[in-house]
Amino acid sequence: MSSLSTTHASKGGLEGVVATTSSICYIDGDQGVLAYRGIDIHELADNSNFEETCYLLWFGRLPKRNELKELRDRLAEERKLDASILSLMRMAPKHVLPMDVLRTAVSALSFYDPDGKNNDRQANVNKAIRLTSQIAMIVAAYDRIRKGSNVVEPDRSLSHAANFLLMLNGTQPSATAERALDIALILHADHELNASTFAARVTAATLSDMHSAVTSAIGALKGPLHGGANEAVFQILEAIDSSGADPVEYVKGMLAQKKKIPGFGHRVYHTEDPRATHLRKMSRDLGQSSGQAKWFEASKRIEEFVKADKKLNANVDFYSASTYHALGIDVDLFTPVFAVSRVSGWTAHVIEQLEDNRLIRPRADYIGPAYPQHYVPMQQR
Repeated sequence: MSSLSTTHASKGGLEGVVATTSSICYIDGDQGVLAYRGIDIHELADNSNFEETCYLLWFGRLPKRNELKELRDRLAEERKLDASILSLMRMAPKHVLPMDVLRTAVSALSFYDPDGKNNDRQANVNKAIRLTSQIAMIVAAYDRIRKGSNVVEPDRSLSHAANFLLMLNGTQPSATAERALDIALILHADHELNASTFAARVTAATLSDMHSAVTSAIGALKGPLHGGANEAVFQILEAIDSSGADPVEYVKGMLAQKKKIPGFGHRVYHTEDPRATHLRKMSRDLGQSSGQAKWFEASKRIEEFVKADKKLNANVDFYSASTYHALGIDVDLFTPVFAVSRVSGWTAHVIEQLEDNRLIRPRADYIGPAYPQHYVPMQQR
C-alpha cells in the first residue's frame, strides 16, 4: 500500500485524500456508481448471490459453476464454532451489546483457527472463508443465547442467507426473505476505504493477523457514524409509531431542535446511494408480504420530505432499517448483520493489502504551540 497522498485535505476526516490503489471496489460519487471488480452493484443485486459475490471479491473474477459449488461447500463446512466460543457468549453480561460480543468472539476465534500462525495468501483465503461462516453463526447464536433459546444447528444444505435466518429465527425462511437478505448482503459486502475497511488495512499493514484486522474493523463499524446509523433510523420509526405522530411533523421537530436525521447524505455520493435503490424496493416488498407496510410507508414519507426540504438523498442505512426489521432482526442486531456481509470485503482488502504491503504511517499537520517551548519547573508555574 502506498503512503498517503501528500496533498493536504481541505477538511477533516481525510476527506479527498487518496490513501492507496485498489482493484476491489469502484465508486463514482457524482454518478451514483458502486461496482465490485468493475461489475455494477445493480447487476450483482439483480443476478448474483452472496457466495458468488464473495468469490468475486476474494479472487478478482466471477466463479465458474464448479468453483462456486466448491466455495459454497467450503462455507457450509466451516459452519462450526468451538464450544469455548459458545461458552464465552453464554458468560457475557446480559446488558452487553451484540456488537461487543461479536468483537470479542471474533478475536477469540483466532485461538482455534488451524491457519492461525500463517499469514500467506492461501492461509488468509482460508481464514476469509472461515470468518464469513463463523461471524454469521456468532450473531445468530448470541441472539438465541441472550433470549434463553437453544442455539439452532446450521443446515449445510442452505445458502448463507437462508442458514443465517434459520439460525436466527429457528424456522426456515421464505424464499422472499432469503432473497431479500441475500441482496442486502451483496449490497453491504464492500465500499472502498470506509472507516472499518481502512482500520482493517491499517492493522494488516503491520503484518498482524487476519483476526486482528477484522477485530479492528468491527470496532470501527460499531460507531454510530458508521455501522450504527440504521439502528438510529429504526429508533426514530419506532418513536413515531409509538407516539402516533405524523412522520413528517416528527422529523420537522427534530430539525427544529438542530438534530440530524440519520440515514441521509453520504460523504462520497452526491446523488442517490445505489444501494438505497434496491433497499427501498426490498423494504416495500417485505413490508407488504409480512403485513408490516407501515414501516416502509413512514420511511417513504420521511425520505420525500428530507429530499425536498434539505436536498439530501437516502443512503444505505435508511431503508436497511425497515428491511431488517421485516426479516425479524432486532434493532441492536442491525450493525452485527452489517458485519455478516462486510467481512467479505474486509478480508478481501486484507488479502490485497498484504500482496504489496507497506506500513501505513501518515503524517499530521501540527497546529500546537510554536516550537520551541520550554519546560517550566513546578515552583514557577
